[in-house]
Amino acid sequence: MIEMNLSRLNELAVILYAVSVLFYFIDFLHNNRKANRSAFWLLSIVWLLQTIFLFTEMILTGKFPVLNIVEGLYFYTWVLITFSLLLNRFLRVDFILFFTNLIGFLMMAIHTFALTQNQPGALSDQLISELSIIHIAMAIISYGAFSISFVFSVLYLLQYDLLKKKKWGKRLLRIEDLSKLDRNAYLLNVIAVPMLLLSLILGSVWAYTKLDNFHWYDAKVLGSFAVLIVYSFYLYNKIVKDLQGRSIALWNAAAFLVLLINFFLFGSLSRFHWFS
Repeated sequence: MIEMNLSRLNELAVILYAVSVLFYFIDFLHNNRKANRSAFWLLSIVWLLQTIFLFTEMILTGKFPVLNIVEGLYFYTWVLITFSLLLNRFLRVDFILFFTNLIGFLMMAIHTFALTQNQPGALSDQLISELSIIHIAMAIISYGAFSISFVFSVLYLLQYDLLKKKKWGKRLLRIEDLSKLDRNAYLLNVIAVPMLLLSLILGSVWAYTKLDNFHWYDAKVLGSFAVLIVYSFYLYNKIVKDLQGRSIALWNAAAFLVLLINFFLFGSLSRFHWFS
């Protein structure tokens, strides 16, 4: 009965999430503030439902639900919604919720359709430990920060293109100025890079102590360090070389592509990593 109620709760969250994204799209096209407010409150309800779902899962299973890609996608979506609501509260950046939650809804949809086909296996049950949970949670949170940083860079490129083509209008005025978009993308990466580094350190320590077949040349391991290196070069170019404008925004977008390749492709090629 409880599992059935959780399933219905998840389905309701998906429906409300879809409606919220639709309202944000209407606001994006027609500058409809009423649609914007409705979308925000629907998104807040989705966040509440997701939070209830996560805590209920924790109580029922006795573990933090991030030990396979299906659970990880759900937590990733929760992180995106949490970040976007906080950004809307403190920064008031128009369109950030729309673009961020396009990513979030895609991930939640993948989670919903994969839920019945990807249940945690015996290996996941055996490998539970506080170290592994902290490692995975920190990695997902850093990925959430990288994702929203990517959204800021996309908005930067959009704003840059509108200014270059001298397309003045309400959409141009509603997007934040270029310097603020660039700064927000940078600040999120500043937070995410060391968090990902700490996550990889914890994961490496855990793997050496728990696994017999841990290899540095595993696809998932190499991919994770590739993500760290690419984003570290972003910070290097930004801080040391003082790379500005469109070039650094394109670099950030390319780095996010590397992140997606690592998350989906390299994860499926991993020989030992259960988070795949």
